[in-house]
Amino acid sequence: MRIATWNVNSMKARLEKIEWWLERAAPDVLLMQETKLSDADAPLMTFQMAGYQLVHHGEGRWNGVAIAVRDGIAIDEPVTNFGDGRVRDSGAGATVSLEEEDFDPSDEARMLAVRVREPGADPVRVVSLYAPNGRVVGSAFYEGKLRWFARARRWLDAMRDPGESLVIGGDLNIAPADIDVWDARAVHGGTHVSEPERAAFRNLLDWGLHDTFRDRHPDARGRFTWWDYRAGNFHKNFGMRIDHLLATGAVASRVVAVEIDREARKGKPIPSDHAPLVLDLDAAGRPFDPGWSDAEARIVARGGLRPG
Repeated sequence: MRIATWNVNSMKARLEKIEWWLERAAPDVLLMQETKLSDADAPLMTFQMAGYQLVHHGEGRWNGVAIAVRDGIAIDEPVTNFGDGRVRDSGAGATVSLEEEDFDPSDEARMLAVRVREPGADPVRVVSLYAPNGRVVGSAFYEGKLRWFARARRWLDAMRDPGESLVIGGDLNIAPADIDVWDARAVHGGTHVSEPERAAFRNLLDWGLHDTFRDRHPDARGRFTWWDYRAGNFHKNFGMRIDHLLATGAVASRVVAVEIDREARKGKPIPSDHAPLVLDLDAAGRPFDPGWSDAEARIVARGGLRPG
């Protein structure tokens, strides 16, 4: 089984790119974040034409999470918003406060889980998470981000078992260690790298999850999942590894490959500012060239950070 996660940065704007990538990488399960759609506007037909079932949890103009599952794989037991009830409506015409003091990530579409089962196989529960950004350390947005991570851990404690087959994927907006950013000095003291955020990430691992990319590539540097659109940061490889696939031991023991598809961050149709992260269980999926080796010389020539 191939499971991938990708912050698509607007499913409507990136739909042609998503279709291209489904054909390119042929994931069995694709966890998506930042769809920026209501459930009524989710493009079910497009995914059906590509051979996928789409489960979507959205609110309108912002946030939103989804899971695409290949036809023939059974889906059941959906959970949204950690089971805490409905989220807000941020669609066109809705009144939503953007004031810092009103920020409440528990009212936003940031969590979706389903159980998937291939014919003749044991089920795997997959979870798509889109963590709050945090914006500025110490702000209400930052404190809300930490509360949201605490809620995720409470959901694991109350509803899940470390012994089950579980994969949590998504844009967690945390670079777990200095090795996961292009320049630790440049980002020191900022969001995504602060110690409380990294402690929140470790708190998920302590529950019983493995960081599958780091387990597979313990010394890899310069392999990122996000690059700012500005200042040529992608071409210089000034990025962060903030998208993750975390798995319980029952799944981590089946991992045969984990890769970041840098090529999906390039070219046309207009790409997201994130790259897909791909996990293969039991056997390798459809081959694709992630583009890291070909890009290395160009990155170095631009004075960027060499991937390795």
